[in-house]
Amino acid sequence: MTSLHWKRFVWFCLCLTLFHPAWSADGIEIPGYAPATGVERSYRVQKATETDMSFWFDKPGASTMTMRGAFRQRMTVLSRNEDGMRLRWSLSADLPEGMAGLADSYQMNLLYRNSLTAYGTAALELETDLNGNPRNVFSVDQIVARMRDMAANGPRGVPASGGSAARESGLDDIINNIEANPLQIAAALVPEAQLLATGQSYQAETMEIGQASATLRDEDYGGVSVPVTSTWTLESTDAIARTATLSLSEAADAAAFSQSQQPAIANLMSGFAERAKGLTSDQLASVKRASKSRRVELVVSLNDGSTLEASEIVTVEAGGTTLRTYTHILREDMPASLPLPAVLAAKDLQTPDLHIEPLPSSKAGPGILDELSIPPAPPKASPTVAPDNDGPKAIAPVSLEVKSAKVVSAPTSFGSELDIMLTPASAAKFQDFTQAAVGEITQVLINDKIVIEPRILTPITGGHIVISKPDSKLLQDMAEQLTLPEAKILVRLRP
Repeated sequence: MTSLHWKRFVWFCLCLTLFHPAWSADGIEIPGYAPATGVERSYRVQKATETDMSFWFDKPGASTMTMRGAFRQRMTVLSRNEDGMRLRWSLSADLPEGMAGLADSYQMNLLYRNSLTAYGTAALELETDLNGNPRNVFSVDQIVARMRDMAANGPRGVPASGGSAARESGLDDIINNIEANPLQIAAALVPEAQLLATGQSYQAETMEIGQASATLRDEDYGGVSVPVTSTWTLESTDAIARTATLSLSEAADAAAFSQSQQPAIANLMSGFAERAKGLTSDQLASVKRASKSRRVELVVSLNDGSTLEASEIVTVEAGGTTLRTYTHILREDMPASLPLPAVLAAKDLQTPDLHIEPLPSSKAGPGILDELSIPPAPPKASPTVAPDNDGPKAIAPVSLEVKSAKVVSAPTSFGSELDIMLTPASAAKFQDFTQAAVGEITQVLINDKIVIEPRILTPITGGHIVISKPDSKLLQDMAEQLTLPEAKILVRLRP
């Protein structure tokens, strides 16, 4: 993440400076970051993601999905010297006080609880630079050992035959990634550390209100070098509160970023092949464009240079889809001054039914990992719904045959997907099933094992089933299973 000092370092080493303001003697001095050691600070963290793929569906907004999270994390600076600092982050997946009644609309908290269980830690100690950017994670060996034990023995200490539980839970890939880059632990569990460090500089800087400073750097996206312009501005100061408000705007070069996203866009269009055939030339040109932007606002203390509040919005548009992420961090001993995005303040949201179950802790009973090797109960037979029946739906399961199955990049390059193409006869059966099941939660089973539980938002034509998982190895294993002669897919209503 950028900091005021880092901007100058990048300008010297990596970036092309577009312009630099002439600092005046009567500008505002933002002090160097000098946090007190041994003092625990609590932060209220709110996050949300919005995903919109309504371009590809007949019903506008039918595929818009929002996820949200709210947390209370605590940080202590344990020590500091001329080279860097040592921080302790105390982590929790619980909702902050006063938000207990809204728990049903905060799916990220349960996902985060699963992460803490998998990593086997409720606290993380980091070595950082003098701005607070993580550069090392302590106790990596213990975390990896805990994860290897979980991969080998399962959550209740029951040996996993042949490592199948480790493969199916994705722990093998996670462990390998951590060993290759231990900082992924910090990125996964305390991204707040880097966002807070964005506004902190180890040395004092003098800025003028309204004066902008811009730099250009390159970021790598799948082998394509994409220029990114970053612009810093001192927006205002508050003499009573002793704070300064800074803004950072970043935009990726549209042409280069669009080029980097073409493989992902092509994969997306193949998933909506029939609809893509009907696109006009203007629509096709729009689908092939991509953009990425980031807007950050930071409230920095004029006493010790620390970030007291941060608000970040990142927007990615590609292939007719939009992904937007929101983050707001507030140190609890300070009043809020930045406007909260509406998605974070809303009391009620139309949220996806992710059917997430927490991983079992050492004190918990059986959980989802215990059930990975247990085949689900056979589907309940029920008559197919009559076309003119206005009563409750009773939709029979359908067994489907696979023409091909391959792992492809996700539409916005955030992971991988398994793209399953059905035979023509099965595609027709699947279309009839999804047409009858609009609005219902369904289950897709591969070889009698539930792999996803999607809500059907619109009839699915073209014979494609797409499965998204963070574990690409697991997706590849599924693809290999579907090439076997005895492979079968069953789709049914969730019992």
